[in-house]
Amino acid sequence: MTKTEKSMIGKICLVTGANAGIGYAISLGLAKMGASVVMVCRDKSRGEIAVTEIKEKSDNSSISLFIADLSLQNSIRQFVTDFNTKFERLDILINNAGVITQNRTLTKDGLETQFALNHLAPFLLTELLLDSLKKSDSARIINISSNAHQAASINFEDLQSEQTYKPKEVYQRTKLCNILFTYELARQLQGTSLTANCLHPGVITTKLLQAYNGRKGGFNFIGKLLYNKPAKGAETALYLASSSEVEGVSGKYFNNKKIVSSSKYSNDLTVAKELWRVSKNLTRKERGTAKNKLH
Repeated sequence: MTKTEKSMIGKICLVTGANAGIGYAISLGLAKMGASVVMVCRDKSRGEIAVTEIKEKSDNSSISLFIADLSLQNSIRQFVTDFNTKFERLDILINNAGVITQNRTLTKDGLETQFALNHLAPFLLTELLLDSLKKSDSARIINISSNAHQAASINFEDLQSEQTYKPKEVYQRTKLCNILFTYELARQLQGTSLTANCLHPGVITTKLLQAYNGRKGGFNFIGKLLYNKPAKGAETALYLASSSEVEGVSGKYFNNKKIVSSSKYSNDLTVAKELWRVSKNLTRKERGTAKNKLH
């Protein structure tokens, strides 16, 4: 443990997409610091394997597994109900789960899959967990974004990518949404003990990167040299979760444990508020089956 890390013993930390890649590395890092780690995974068998490995590697038995399909809003709501039954509060929320689909697909809610999982899921999950987070002395919300957002903007008339679907561009847009959401959330949390920050984890050898590059199979020798491993990608998230240096810091974008500037577009207040409004509408409980068109 470095001198900037706070003790995580007794802290309840939730990580989504926790059974592989960066999510696994974050969960392992938190476990090694003594935290009680809540791993949210979609696949039960993979989740159970990951929990067993992390317990063994960290010598920490306080690891819990919850199964949820975060692309589905009813599954998110059920998970939050189950979480609140078991835990009285939440100290750290790390929204990490993400996906890239090569073809446009819809969730059972009728929403484009990348938009549903990469943006609407953390939006809704965070909203539903706010009461639990507020019970913590100084809760931290950490959203995993990407420098891929730099090339993106938002067409509110085509959030569901009906007009054009290009996997990389849709992913870039959802990562932009992560930042816009974080900044607006931080503004709304001003005056509370909660903080919200986002980060670029680096270019990491994960299945997500393979999908982003439109490739299948593992990385070749050159690829392994060019890209960092998941443990490196977890470092900034672990820093934001544990470091005393960021106590009270909110509404910032981090890269390599430092505050950096995100795109000019991501700092547009009007866009952030409109995205919040639309996201709120698309995640309201009584909405029913989503329509592909927003208007």
